[in-house]
Amino acid sequence: MSPKTTETGTGTGRKGGTRNPALTPGRIAVLVLAVLALIFIFENTQKTEIRLLIPVVTMPLWTALLGMGVIGALFGAYFMRRRK
Repeated sequence: MSPKTTETGTGTGRKGGTRNPALTPGRIAVLVLAVLALIFIFENTQKTEIRLLIPVVTMPLWTALLGMGVIGALFGAYFMRRRK
């Protein structure tokens, strides 16, 4: 007698045999945009003045761009999570 095996065809163990490949076109697009954003951010290294409501702050432009990118990503993640 041979041992019983169940095979879904993909080896993922999920119901229905759906695959979840690591690199989908959407993930590749997000990765490319993230790399381009980081290149843009780190190419802009000059100092700039930014008004934060009342005070004027002088900081490297890359810091402001990176900070806004992180804040935007957090908002996007929050709203995508609430949508489900």
